[in-house]
Amino acid sequence: MDEAQKTELIRLAGGRVRFNCPMARYTTFRVGGPVDALLEAGSVAELRRLVPFLKRARIPYLVVGRGSNLLVKDRGLEGVAILLTGSLARFREAAGPGVLAGAGLALARLLAHCRERGLGGLEFLAGIPGSVGGAVAMNAGAFGGEIADRISRIRIVTPEGGVAGMARSRLDFSYRGLRIPGGSVIVEAGFDLVRDNGHAVGERMSEYLERRRATQPLEYPSAGSVFRNPGGAAAGRLIERAGLKGERIGGAMISEKHANFIVNTGGATAGDILALVYMIRERVREETGVQLEPEIRVVGR
Repeated sequence: MDEAQKTELIRLAGGRVRFNCPMARYTTFRVGGPVDALLEAGSVAELRRLVPFLKRARIPYLVVGRGSNLLVKDRGLEGVAILLTGSLARFREAAGPGVLAGAGLALARLLAHCRERGLGGLEFLAGIPGSVGGAVAMNAGAFGGEIADRISRIRIVTPEGGVAGMARSRLDFSYRGLRIPGGSVIVEAGFDLVRDNGHAVGERMSEYLERRRATQPLEYPSAGSVFRNPGGAAAGRLIERAGLKGERIGGAMISEKHANFIVNTGGATAGDILALVYMIRERVREETGVQLEPEIRVVGR
């Protein structure tokens, strides 16, 4: 990225840009080298100017959300990491028992809103430390539920700077995935929910959260499940069968509570975590013949 491009980024972001910014504080693993530029986009209008510029300049870009499904390598990340703030992290009024939520909103805020308004259907997301946009993009799910069950529509900004609405019937969800036009940025999601008692909604959220605390290592930084569940099997059980619970490399450890979690016990590097990822894939393949596929996104140099 040259100086003229940096100057233009500063202009487009209204000064809300940091260069050579370490990514560790922006991922739930708490690891990661510096990104060339970290930029806050506060409105759809800003994204409509920013994304086409990045495309024309051939500068890679990535929306990082809450960084809860992301591993940034130690040498850092080329291009621009985008945080969605301002109006992109707020609610809009929705007709009927539903919610229109900006993609930059934390899932915790979305769930608090649902509890306060007496809206049920998303309780299974309790305890997932992601953003609305990230959860939609990966079709986040737990305890038998997934985002695709409740989505009514999304809005995206395209690489050309257009804004497009996509109804649920047009959305191609898969297990832990959503296919949208390449380079597009999700800016808002609509959810179809059900009227309920706010106290009952909160109780269900608390129950799901307690189940997470009992079975997942929430006391450590992590990115949640590292591998997809293959063909109906549980990746965690396959990893446990390979005898890998508690294995450590540097400050990274395969959780003793849930084998499909790699945790940062303190001072871990992205290299430590990746080494465990490679170890798991090799040992599980040798032990079971199953090739595990990562659920986390690994990016960087």
